[in-house]
Amino acid sequence: MLARLCRGNPHGLKTDYLWKQVLQKDSLANIIENFTQVVEEEDEKGKKRRKQVFPRFHQLRTVRALLRRSLEDGVGKRYLIQHSAGILPLIILIGLRFGVFTPTEAAVVAAVYALFVATVVYREIKPSQFYALFVSAAKTSAIVMFLVAAAMVSAWMITVADLPSLLVEVLEPLIASPMLLMVFIMALVIAVGTAMDMTPTILILTPVLMPIITKAGIDPIYFGVLFIINNSIGLITPPVGVVLNVVAGVGRMKMDELTRGALPFAAAEYAMMFLMVLFPQLIIWPLKLMGG
Repeated sequence: MLARLCRGNPHGLKTDYLWKQVLQKDSLANIIENFTQVVEEEDEKGKKRRKQVFPRFHQLRTVRALLRRSLEDGVGKRYLIQHSAGILPLIILIGLRFGVFTPTEAAVVAAVYALFVATVVYREIKPSQFYALFVSAAKTSAIVMFLVAAAMVSAWMITVADLPSLLVEVLEPLIASPMLLMVFIMALVIAVGTAMDMTPTILILTPVLMPIITKAGIDPIYFGVLFIINNSIGLITPPVGVVLNVVAGVGRMKMDELTRGALPFAAAEYAMMFLMVLFPQLIIWPLKLMGG
């Protein structure tokens, strides 16, 4: 318990905050009553075990400060909470916006920063744990790469079978009706996204679909936004959903349970996507507004 409560403090047990702010009678009773909990976890062998969870000190201090301010100022106020890990999205967005690094390099920056925060700031990871962490990351990456390899095989089979040419013949009669064409294309990409990864889908279908889109008079930017949204949702749709497999590996969850939990969110995202198909101004108007 003491080690858990000491996490998040830059000086560890060398400070006296633990005795003054945590182990006081009223404080300890408050922690046990409102903050501690018992959770049930399942290990790799399927055995269930119970574990006590205690708050980190910075979490405890933040919640108490918010409760105190709420009592003083009333509810409905907004507060900005400084958090070391919360800076990460800002670093990535600024780096991408000003061309400091590419999206792939941003992933490396995020991983290094997360490792630094967990090791130096929160002290949750010790150098002796690095080897096990790297092995675990390698196993998760290997699973993803096997999925990508299988998707590339599917892409090769589609190319050899000359399915893109057949697709052009199917879509040509729909050119006179742009909205119907977009609905059909989005439904097609949904089906393809369940069996192929995002990258091969984009590489194969983009050169096939763009001439048809242009001929139908559809805004290429509007199509590109919907096309990427559709492919991104495909990352959480089974069986090749790369994100689902990563989450299942990291969280040690069963794939069927994870899929059941993700499907309602995927359905909501698809509903929003088809709403944008029916009302193109939802995409075009903000783009024109930002572009002047």
